[in-house]
This record gives sequence, C-alpha cells and structure tokens, in this order.
Amino acid sequence: MGTTEEAPDFDSWVSLRGAGLLRFAYLITRDRGRAEEAVQDALIAAYPRWSRIGADPDAYVRRCIVNADISRWRRFFKRETPVDDPSLLTASFAGDHADSHADADAVWRLCASLPTRQRAAVVLRYYEGLPDADIAEILGCTAATVRSQIHRALSSLRASLKEVEQL
Repeated sequence: MGTTEEAPDFDSWVSLRGAGLLRFAYLITRDRGRAEEAVQDALIAAYPRWSRIGADPDAYVRRCIVNADISRWRRFFKRETPVDDPSLLTASFAGDHADSHADADAVWRLCASLPTRQRAAVVLRYYEGLPDADIAEILGCTAATVRSQIHRALSSLRASLKEVEQL
C-alpha cells in the first residue's frame, strides 16, 4: 500500500468515492447509521496517512471500513443480551412489501448472520466483483483465507436455507 506513486487529493478522492464507500459499508453493516460511522472512522484513520497510502487508496480505506465495523461489533457484542426465541425478532422484518423486497431482505438477514469477515468477503466477491487477491489485501489476509471465508459463508448460508425450507 505504501507505494511511491503520488496519492490523489484527499478531498477530491472522497468526493469521487464517498458514495461508493457508503454503499460498500452499508452492505457490510446492513445499517445506514453504522455504515456512515464506519466510513467516517475509516476516513479519519486514512487522512493523517494519506500521503503514504499511494495512488490507489480504495483497498486501504475499504479495509479500514471492515476493521471499524469489526471493532464496533466487538464492543457491541460485549453488551449483547441473548433472547429465548430469535425467530420472534425476525418476524418484525416481514412487513407488507413486494416479493422482490421481501426476498432481498431475507437474503440480507441471512448474510447479517454471518461473521463480519465472512460477510465482508462475500460482499467484496459478489457485490463488488473483486478477485481473491484484492479481497485479501482489503481484509489483510491471504487469498487462501479469502476462499476459505467465502466457502464457510456459503456453507453457512446453504445450511440456513435448508433449515428455512424444512419449516
């Protein structure tokens, strides 16, 4: 990431990429407020290092977004209160929407059940269309770990779908 190429102007880059970063963060967090916080935290972390990031800061900032959400999730998890019947919580999302919106919501609820790193790998692969090497750079791991994370995520999603089908 620390290349000798000159980094683009921070303000110009944020103006150009801000909306895309927010979409990416939303897909990772599944919550607009958390997405905005993750992007803000990532940009705050990137700003003082901007001149050392290089000509293509996308991977660095995306990694910062994922890390910011993981950190927030860990802090929240320490305060989480378990419930007796989680199916009662998902019933409140059903609403009276068109089938496509209900299906999309169901898919994202399933994705939300994945650990953050698995969810990030799935979003980066299937939404952003990135290859394993780019995902590995963003997540700070190897390409083999990316493939493993995606494999585990898809296995988990398949198992969840089988459970739903059996109901």
